[in-house]
Amino acid sequence: MAERNYTRQLATIISIDAVGFSRLMGIDDELAVAAFEERRDIITDSCSAFGGRTFGVAGDSIMAEFGNPIEALRAAFDFQDRIMALNASAAEEMRMPFRAGINTGDVIVREGRLYGDDVNIAARLQEFAPHDGLAISETTWHHVKDKTAAVFTDLGEFMLKNIALPVRVLIAGRGGNGAATAAPLAAIPTAPGHYKPFPKGPPAIAVLPFQGDGNKPDVGYMADGIAEDIIYGLSNTRWLSVIAKGSSFQFRDDSLGTRLIGNALGARYIVSGSLTGLGGQIRLNASLADTSNGRLVWSQRFDRDLVDIFSLRDQIGSEIVSILDKEVDRAEQVRTFQVPWESLETWQLVRRGRWHMNRRTRKDTEIALEFFDKAYREDPNSSAVLNELAWWYFWRAWLRFGDSDDLAKVEEFARKALLMDSLDARPHAYLGAADIMRGLPASAAEHLTEAIHINPSFAFARSAMGSARLLLGDAAGAIPFFLDTERLSPFDLYRFHNLGELAAAYCFVEDWAAAIAAADRSLNLSPGYFYARFLKIGALMRSGRREEAERERAIFATRHPDFSEQRIRWIPFVDPAKNNFLIANFDQGKPIA
Repeated sequence: MAERNYTRQLATIISIDAVGFSRLMGIDDELAVAAFEERRDIITDSCSAFGGRTFGVAGDSIMAEFGNPIEALRAAFDFQDRIMALNASAAEEMRMPFRAGINTGDVIVREGRLYGDDVNIAARLQEFAPHDGLAISETTWHHVKDKTAAVFTDLGEFMLKNIALPVRVLIAGRGGNGAATAAPLAAIPTAPGHYKPFPKGPPAIAVLPFQGDGNKPDVGYMADGIAEDIIYGLSNTRWLSVIAKGSSFQFRDDSLGTRLIGNALGARYIVSGSLTGLGGQIRLNASLADTSNGRLVWSQRFDRDLVDIFSLRDQIGSEIVSILDKEVDRAEQVRTFQVPWESLETWQLVRRGRWHMNRRTRKDTEIALEFFDKAYREDPNSSAVLNELAWWYFWRAWLRFGDSDDLAKVEEFARKALLMDSLDARPHAYLGAADIMRGLPASAAEHLTEAIHINPSFAFARSAMGSARLLLGDAAGAIPFFLDTERLSPFDLYRFHNLGELAAAYCFVEDWAAAIAAADRSLNLSPGYFYARFLKIGALMRSGRREEAERERAIFATRHPDFSEQRIRWIPFVDPAKNNFLIANFDQGKPIA
């Protein structure tokens, strides 16, 4: 057996890397080398002062060995402070920050060099560190956590390249004599191999604290308030897992990047934003990012007059919740197409079915039911599956003018969904919608009130409540619900129906211009929607615009040759005079008998 010519020992390793070295080489290679050497000498001096030694200099990277983890941490803070001071005196484009990774573990020592997984881990940790910052392993953290003034941000566990087991990563920041504050964090490289896979099933979403105008405390408070409202609103959607405020608000400085924050929180989606005050107005910029690939899913700017702060918070918060609900759903639908049919789990089957439902063709609707049925066979107690089946049968019942068998299916699946989750707004809303079609608007209003109480941002429930009010004869009271729906869900696939209901409400209050405008908007979205064109013709006739009405009537006759007034009489108004009113409007404006 060959004689062993190496030793093993416990050591703390710092892996140090120059940021932007290649860029500086491209600008002025001689100046870049001189700058690196000057900073390398600082690193060597600091490490030596704290009992360490440098080894393995290669290109723009340096390694250092320490026997004591605390001294390694102090050395890293020392040389970074000195390098930051040196960079401050250099031209901005010629500054060369350094980042470092620290790990403690077993190493092999051979001829002055160190080898082993724990050396490699230090090198991988360095890639997580901010510019002028450092990342440490959990092993090192256990040695230093109670013995320094440093503060730490836990990023969670990561699978590192060529390392068998996951490693927990923390960012170390300098502390002070008072309350400890994390070091400022710059962008961190995001190599895909670092990230642990998200768990299967419904995704989690995290809402970071919105950035407020530092010069206006009231705006800062309002920014936090809106973010909190969004957290609570999203939690009421039920199908999304929402990271608690106590966790997501730890990341007030989002410069770590969405991918690292998402990994640390276990969130597939991150919501962030900023709020600024502009005289008597506020401007909110909000965005949604997919942390699995770092891509922006959605962003929007909201400008509002600064009046009643609490009312404004509710309005903006509920609007963003409704948008996020649909944007995440859309992103999840697209994600399912990356998975073969045979591998689709229940959650993905539901998303795939929703994708087909949103295409609104007869064939896609049939395919959607196949997905929902397969999901139901796999998990008959899933509230997500039960709600999708309730919605599917509701939609077919609506197309079939209240088919009783379909409505019975809606009730069956909705009531079972409530048994699975009594605080889900969706089954309450579907039960209300079914009662509307059955001609029971008062009962429908009770279900819908419960749905809106659970989830104030649920646009479908608000639209259905408007319809219930309309059937009960309260057109003026219905209009705000339809307008709320427009605000909460301005890009809804079924918006044409809400606008049609709004047009009807305006007809009953005899605001003909508004009725025509609402009907036009509905027809722009769905030119074949008979009810919107029917209402528009009646409103045009009542407005004395007969030529326009007759042109619309010709289009109506072409599109709906089998139309009879029985389709209007089917609408279950409590007072049949309402049906007669709409028919009389359409019938060339003849007075009601």
